[in-house]
Amino acid sequence: MGKNIAIFASGNGTNAENIIHYFREKKTVDVRLVLTNRRQAFVLERAERLGVPCAWIPKEQWLEGDAVLDALNRQNIDFVVLAGFLLRVPDRVLHVYAHKMINIHPSLLPKFGGKGMYGDRVHEAVLEAGEHESGITIHYTSEQYDEGTVICQQKCPVLPGDTPDTLAQRVHALEYEYYPKVIEQLVLAL
Repeated sequence: MGKNIAIFASGNGTNAENIIHYFREKKTVDVRLVLTNRRQAFVLERAERLGVPCAWIPKEQWLEGDAVLDALNRQNIDFVVLAGFLLRVPDRVLHVYAHKMINIHPSLLPKFGGKGMYGDRVHEAVLEAGEHESGITIHYTSEQYDEGTVICQQKCPVLPGDTPDTLAQRVHALEYEYYPKVIEQLVLAL
């Protein structure tokens, strides 16, 4: 395996686990590191169980960027994937990984994006707005939340009677199917 990726995640880590399993089966890319900004994030337990090195970096250290860059450098990381990561990535990390860091968002950006728009908040906003479709957006990470160049969008219908949970299930299915494939294409093109 020639390219190494890191996953940044803040919560449960289902997308991170899906990505780890995908690349273990494909053997095209090595998931070398999972980083989080939350000490109690369940993604740490998932990563440990799967034998992937992981670390928690406190918010203050995260925001300055040195600890993040040190962790990435120690694992020779070529590409960074945000998977449910809620903290802003420091500019110095963004600049080192320009066009080598991507994020996934649970809506069709530019709709329902920006700071504070994540998880059920997004699905609730989609439903409240009366949208007929939702989906995912995979984009390069930039200095502003959810404003990087769009790489891929995949859609699903919003059905009559949907709740945030039922809509989230369809959106998650898109995430699990498409995010690893897009990561693979981008990393192998480096």
